Amino acid sequence: METRIDEIADGIYRLSTFVPDIAPPAGFTFNQFLVVADEPLMFHTGLRKMFPLKLAAVSRLVDPAKLRWIAFGHYEADECGAMNEWLAIAPNAEVAHGSTGCLVSLNDMADRAPRVLADGDVIELGGGKRVRYIDTPHTPHGWDAGVMIEESTGTLMCGDLFTQLGNGPALTEGDVVGPAIAAEDLFRYSSLNPDMGATIRALARFSPRTLALMHGPSFAGDCSGALNTLADDYDRRAAERRPATAA
Repeated sequence: METRIDEIADGIYRLSTFVPDIAPPAGFTFNQFLVVADEPLMFHTGLRKMFPLKLAAVSRLVDPAKLRWIAFGHYEADECGAMNEWLAIAPNAEVAHGSTGCLVSLNDMADRAPRVLADGDVIELGGGKRVRYIDTPHTPHGWDAGVMIEESTGTLMCGDLFTQLGNGPALTEGDVVGPAIAAEDLFRYSSLNPDMGATIRALARFSPRTLALMHGPSFAGDCSGALNTLADDYDRRAAERRPATAA
C-alpha cells in the first residue's frame, strides 16, 4: 500500500490509501485531511496499523512534531485508531471533539485530555485558516458523530457521509451521490433515523465549496445540492422503514 497526497483546496491536503482487498474488485479508500496552518490540524488519524504510512505522508508536508490538532468524525478505528501514536510524536497536539465523544470515549481513550467542542465552536488555526465543529449525532452513524468545515476554503470534512467504493480521482465534479447510495445499499452502514435528512440539510446551509470524503474522491461541484439530494435519499430510506400506522 502507498499513500497518495493531493491538495484539494488551498492548504488542505488529502492523504489517500487504497485497499483493494476491501469490497473487491472495486476496493476502498481511507482518506485523512491535513490543514496546513500555523497550528496544523489533521482530520482522521487513520488506522493504527497504517500509522507508518500516514506519518511518512505528513512528513512530506509539515514536521509531524508540530501537529497541533487532531480531529475526526466519530470514535472508530479508521477515524482515530492512530490517535495516541500522533499524540506521542506531537507533544503539543490536542484531540478536539464534541462533548458526547469526549464523554463516552475520548476522556478515557486519549493519552492526553481532549478539548471538548460545543456545536458551532471554532478553532483558529492561524494563517487565515479556521475550523468550525458541527454536531451530527447518529449521522451517518455514531451518537458522537460530528463534522468540521474549514471556513476560509469552504471545505466540509464529511467523515463517513458520501462513503463510496473504488479508487477515483482525488477531486471530482462528477456524481458523488449515486455512488454513495450504492455503497449504502451494499454496506447498510448508516443509523437510519427520522432526523437524518434534516441534519444533512443543515450542513448544506454552510454553503461548502468542497466536500472532503473519508471514503471516496473529494467533490468540488454543487456541494449544497449534493447534500440535499443525499438527505432526500435518507428521508426515503427512513420512511420505508417506518412501521405502517394501523387504520
